[in-house]
Order: sequence, then C-alpha cells, then structure tokens
Amino acid sequence: MSTLERQQQDPVPQSDGGESHAECVSRLFREHNRALVSFVNARLKSEPEAREIAQEAYVKLLQLDTPEVAAFLRAYLFRIAENLAFDRLRQRRSRGRLDDLLSLDELNLEASAERTAIAREELALIEQAVNELPPKCQQAFRQHRLADLPIDEVAQRMNVSERMVRKHVARALVYIRLRREGTSRAAAQAQLDQLA
Repeated sequence: MSTLERQQQDPVPQSDGGESHAECVSRLFREHNRALVSFVNARLKSEPEAREIAQEAYVKLLQLDTPEVAAFLRAYLFRIAENLAFDRLRQRRSRGRLDDLLSLDELNLEASAERTAIAREELALIEQAVNELPPKCQQAFRQHRLADLPIDEVAQRMNVSERMVRKHVARALVYIRLRREGTSRAAAQAQLDQLA
C-alpha cells in the first residue's frame, strides 16, 4: 500500500482541545495540500487545474456538517478531489467532442458552400449548352429530359417520329458533354453536325 493510499485511509487524529471542523480542514490543508494537488495532477496532467480542484475539494469539505465523518476527513477530502477530477476529465472529453463536431461542421459548411458554387457553375454551363442547341434538338431535350415526358408524347407534340426524338436527345447529350469538357462552341457544333 502506497503512502498516499495510507494517508487517504488513516483517520485524521483529533486534537485533545476539541478542534473545530474549520480548524481541522485548515490543518488538513497545511499538512496535505501538496499531496492532494499531486494526487489530482496525476489524473488531470495539469497543475493549475489540480490546484483549482484541490481548492474546490476543501470548500466542499468545509461545507460538510456530518460529525461521524470528521474522523476520516483526509480520506473524504481525497475522495472529493478524485470525484471532481473525474468530472473535469469528463467535461474535457465532452468539450473536445463538441469542438471536433463544431470544426467538422465548419469544414462541412465550407465544403458544402464550395460544392454549391461548383454545382451552380456546372448548371450554368449546362443551361448555356442547352441554349446553344439547334431548336428541334433543344425542344426534344427539354421535353424528354427536363420535363420528363415519355418519348412517344414528345414525338406527338413535335410531330416527328420517336426515332427522331431519340436522335435529337442523343445529339443534345453529346453536345452538352463536349461543352462541359471544355470543347469550344464551334468545335462542339462541328461534331454535332457530323451526327446529323
């Protein structure tokens, strides 16, 4: 058994003069404060926090008004300090997790804002490419792909065959892909004309 464990278990000897509770706590502070701070510091790995916890433990001990515990104040003091240190560690972990979540949220917001900006640029590029399509090709693409109409209905509306609607939509998709890849309008138009 270590000295510290013995100190925690040994009762605090009472003076014959009938020492008051406050005097007993004051004596504990003088005689055992260094050991208590070391005990707490071993758990928290922070001397300032260990001193703060030790001080809080003395305050709690002073508030204690239970005569039957008076003989074991030193052990009780160390138990209070240990519980406070445990609470502090739990707070640190919670704060750490919260900080991690907050920084993750910030990263997600930044990434989300970046993705939104990229998506807007992409959408603007697609819209521009659709607007550059020949009228019949544009009409077939908008009705089938954007309005989600079936091929046969688009064919009826445009008064063309279903095969022609498929050809217009395929040409539109090729043209949009070329423009998204950075092909110039003239080069993409030339390739579209070859598909006619």
